[in-house]
Amino acid sequence: MDGTTDKSADKSARPPRRSRPVRVAEEIKGWVVAHDLRRGDKLPSETEMITRFGVSKGTVREAMRILEAQGLIVTRTGPGGGSFVGEVTAERAKELLANYFYFQELSVSDIYQVRRALEPELAASLAGHLSEAQLAELRAIASRYDAPAADAEEEREQHIASLAFHARLADFSGNRLLGFIISFMARILTDLTVYRRLYEPPNRQLWERGRRHQLDLVEALGAGRAEEARAIMRSHMEGAETLMNQQEARVLRRFIG
Repeated sequence: MDGTTDKSADKSARPPRRSRPVRVAEEIKGWVVAHDLRRGDKLPSETEMITRFGVSKGTVREAMRILEAQGLIVTRTGPGGGSFVGEVTAERAKELLANYFYFQELSVSDIYQVRRALEPELAASLAGHLSEAQLAELRAIASRYDAPAADAEEEREQHIASLAFHARLADFSGNRLLGFIISFMARILTDLTVYRRLYEPPNRQLWERGRRHQLDLVEALGAGRAEEARAIMRSHMEGAETLMNQQEARVLRRFIG
């Protein structure tokens, strides 16, 4: 076999070489972790970083810009200013994840495969653990529309209200990973989903079924009936997916944030 070809293959298999600012940004993150710094803790000065990492001022500044863009540091000017450890917010994380899926051809079927698996478990885990205020908030969202939509605009608003119900359930979860994933799916369905057949005319039976599911779920959650809550949510997911299919819903390829 030709030696030149072997060398070419070896080079193509290697990970791309990272720029010096990117490498320094990674070193700064490692330093933060090693020193167990938390949100709001102050980072070393620019001069200290130049000495610590053995690089130029320009490299340190570019590394800090990278970290700031990632939401991992916050820079403040004036008295008491400097660079501080930041925290990536849930909304920022959802935006970044949604933009990742821009390149992945995400479908409504993909989303509902995950929703059917996770949301019944979320519902079961919350049974008997919600406050009266939380239950009242969920009940108010589910009761917001007491009749099927009168036009396409109102039907879109009803979709958003229904997804807000699920997003709030996710917010109440004690499992932050489970809550984040479910909330992320609600965000995608709210911001990036379009419907080709809204209000043609609305399916009253599916509307009544969905609304009844949400109200019954609130009652099961309040009474601590975990298995009932799981079953209601599972049935609700099946109905929601049927409605999406009837309306020929699809996920837009668009960046958000």
